[in-house]
Amino acid sequence: MRSSWAFVERFPTPAALVRAGKRRWEKFLHTQKLYRPETYAHRLSRFAAADQFCGSPAVTQAKSMLATGLAVQLRVLQDQLDRYRARIEELFARHPDHDLFGSLPGAGSKRAPRLLAELGDDRGRFDSAEGLQCYVGTAPVSYQSGKVCKARFRHGCNKLLRQTVHLWAGLSLKVSPWAQAYYEKKRSEGKSYACALRCLAQRWLKILWKMWQTRTRYDAELHQRNQVEHGSWVIALLPVTS
Repeated sequence: MRSSWAFVERFPTPAALVRAGKRRWEKFLHTQKLYRPETYAHRLSRFAAADQFCGSPAVTQAKSMLATGLAVQLRVLQDQLDRYRARIEELFARHPDHDLFGSLPGAGSKRAPRLLAELGDDRGRFDSAEGLQCYVGTAPVSYQSGKVCKARFRHGCNKLLRQTVHLWAGLSLKVSPWAQAYYEKKRSEGKSYACALRCLAQRWLKILWKMWQTRTRYDAELHQRNQVEHGSWVIALLPVTS
């Protein structure tokens, strides 16, 4: 987003963009870390012909004033968001559970503080992992009509936490081999992307609840040993390492 308003502020009209020339275009792309070899030539050709895609001078000037005004507002808003982010990181770093939530694979600097904030400090809130799973919304709701018993998506839950856990599960695919294997298995069974992530999130929440109760960091090697000890089917999906 920063590069978008920076572009508008640097080149407020198509004519200003064309007048800037190749050297300033290249400098902007490199400064904003937008340089891509595969799009470089196309971008420069679009910049050079920018004044061919605008309306009348009056409309162009009016739209330019609107765009630059919005860019100023976005910059102020981003400054405020940066201050919030810095404050969140400061408080998270001082929290006793920082190491616990910070160790969650894929949670990162944004999801980990949010998970901590939503779960809080009261370990007695959930007497089991199933209670946490229902609260988050990853556990389905079973219902029966006559002789038919089915399960449906849980709507009554903490939706912010459900979204956070869903994002965390998706990011864990890049850093956790067992999570990736579990997800791929669910997709091979015909489950959708969202459903497979929800199943993975359900499994992560069971791990998180245990970590939260015992106040311990996530340990990938310990988790794998536990999977082997309990005969988890996920272990069979992992590549064999020499």
